[in-house]
Amino acid sequence: MGISPALDRFLSAMEYPATRDDLLREASRDGLDADDRATLQELPDQSFSAAWLIRYRLARHRLADAFTAARPAAA
Repeated sequence: MGISPALDRFLSAMEYPATRDDLLREASRDGLDADDRATLQELPDQSFSAAWLIRYRLARHRLADAFTAARPAAA
């Protein structure tokens, strides 16, 4: 699942560099829904220099989760 259109617009409008805490604070202030704020919470606690980097990190995290879930259980 990709990021929502609302989250995508939020990331595009955000000023960078921004930390995860900056993103969460501004997301709450802007009225982003709980699912989008939870998505931002998945980010590592670091500073991000651009929206594309956040999109990349979120996609990478979700891809890793999908591969982990698809692995057969060890016998």
